[in-house]
Amino acid sequence: MTAELRVFRSEQSFSGLSLATAKWCASKGWPVHPLAAGRKTPVGNCDACRAPGHIRDDCPCLRNGRWCHGFRAATLDPVLIERWWGTGGSPGVGVACGSAGLVVIDIDAHAQPLPERARLLPGIPIAEGIDLTGLANGFHTLGVLAALRGAGSPAADTGTLRVRTPSGGMHVWYRAHPGHRWQSSTGSGSGRALAWQVDIRAHGGYIVAPGVRTPNGAYTPVGTVREPALLPDWLAAELERTGHLAPARRTPLWRTVPPPRARQAVAAAGGRSGVPKALGKVLSEVADCAAVPEGAAFSEKLNRAAYTAGGLVAAGHLSRAEAERTLTELAAGVRPGQARRCEGIIRSGLRAGERHPLAPGSRP
Repeated sequence: MTAELRVFRSEQSFSGLSLATAKWCASKGWPVHPLAAGRKTPVGNCDACRAPGHIRDDCPCLRNGRWCHGFRAATLDPVLIERWWGTGGSPGVGVACGSAGLVVIDIDAHAQPLPERARLLPGIPIAEGIDLTGLANGFHTLGVLAALRGAGSPAADTGTLRVRTPSGGMHVWYRAHPGHRWQSSTGSGSGRALAWQVDIRAHGGYIVAPGVRTPNGAYTPVGTVREPALLPDWLAAELERTGHLAPARRTPLWRTVPPPRARQAVAAAGGRSGVPKALGKVLSEVADCAAVPEGAAFSEKLNRAAYTAGGLVAAGHLSRAEAERTLTELAAGVRPGQARRCEGIIRSGLRAGERHPLAPGSRP
């Protein structure tokens, strides 16, 4: 049984399982935050954050490593993860989808009356003469949408991480393409929506992590795949059609190329005798993220570079100190002011890579 499957099937205490799940998510580069014990909602804010007139953007709790404000407090910092989940209380684990570069299709199966036809598949007319008998939940509406586009339903996508929910629904996890910033939505609401009873968890939202348990049941992975696949092109087109693609943000002219500090870090790494050329490609991919303020899958690319470096360390081709220094200098040049976040990604990636020795000429 793989380590990942052991995380989800563990019989240990809720607290121990939550800590293992939070660490597993962080090792993937997915920032995590605590959920209230036995629930799928974030833990409550402190008294100061609940006070009328509180301004979230200026909140010291976020700067000081507290969990107020839900997914906005999500972290990859191993110290905070140990503090939040290692002291008991059985909190669940939430994943901040936007900063993780994830798009999760949240399919509901609630017993609800059908809405008006225009809301079943927004933007796709359904004539009055079409019999809707048997159409009862999000699995059905998403299946119809996929069939209209000549594709298979994401609920049956065996190539990506899928998680069955306690209520009978399903979370289908995908990775966003670099440069795409998708927005969250509620499928049963009156605003932006993909399909009735199909929610989108992306920027501005979070998702319950696989393996989390509640009194109503567990969020149980389906099949053996534990990695989100890239968002299918047809589904990306549908999300764009239904208004889920955030307007492009104007990139300042000084960010149109990697800033000097990022370029210098890559050049310096390539010129050091102790750094194998095998790191060159993954380091360059991290450096390229400097040209895009967000939506460039920076966490994923930095995690991959750290994983590669860890494999080289384990194989004796690179020292741990040199690996940490190279990655830390590069991350500081690409995402200045995010040292704590980057440190967590680097540490978890190195630890994971050190379990898999890598020859310099092989692919990570």
